[in-house]
Amino acid sequence: MGTTPGSAEQRFPGFDVLAQAHTWDTVTTGVVLNRLGPVRPVGFFSPEEEPTARALVDRLLGQDDDPKIPVLEMIDVRLLERQGDGYRYEDMPEDWEAWRRSVAGLDADARATYGQPFWDITATAQMQIIEEVRKLKGDWHGMPASRVFSLWLRYACSAFYSHPWAFNEIGYGGPAYPRGYKNLGLDRRENWEVAERDAQDPVPWAERSEAARRQHTETLGGGSSGGDTDETTHDVGRSTSRGSEAPKDDDRA
Repeated sequence: MGTTPGSAEQRFPGFDVLAQAHTWDTVTTGVVLNRLGPVRPVGFFSPEEEPTARALVDRLLGQDDDPKIPVLEMIDVRLLERQGDGYRYEDMPEDWEAWRRSVAGLDADARATYGQPFWDITATAQMQIIEEVRKLKGDWHGMPASRVFSLWLRYACSAFYSHPWAFNEIGYGGPAYPRGYKNLGLDRRENWEVAERDAQDPVPWAERSEAARRQHTETLGGGSSGGDTDETTHDVGRSTSRGSEAPKDDDRA
């Protein structure tokens, strides 16, 4: 049985993507398996920034239980080596500067409200601050709030879903080249694929997810602000993305 992040029951029981590694090309195999190697110590974020940045990505992805994918370390390598997305918005600084400023902004907001840094407040309080950034229309600590939230989620999800443990969680067989797929069509599987446990129609599931999101917003006291975006925090962000489309192969390797 392959490792999956967190303590929840596996959605694809017994599936282990590493059993398919022999079907990948040599270069891709090296890239993917390297993500299971020793974790490089954090080098971009300072000792003061690291716990806040770690709490942020854990909340965004709902990584509340072990084992955890080392998302922060993966983001840290990108920022340290200046590996951006190849573009940036005119009204945003470079990604590495935006990360530093936004981590500082989280700490500033937490201190202003709770008298403690972001990493030292409860997970519920952390979620509330993140949700306020997500809903805000306008600037947040000198940067467009929507762009900042997009930056966080883009880096966090790209790192998370490039890891073999996430492949196991969504039943993804890894890069298709050179083997390919032959059993194309709805609910058709290759002989190495595993059926999803308690598979459900995604449409009513999405409706329940949206209802949960609204309830979460109301619980936080925000009501319906009309400031929702397509990207959301852990309550619907990770859960909806986990049940949806797998990343493209070239995004992973």
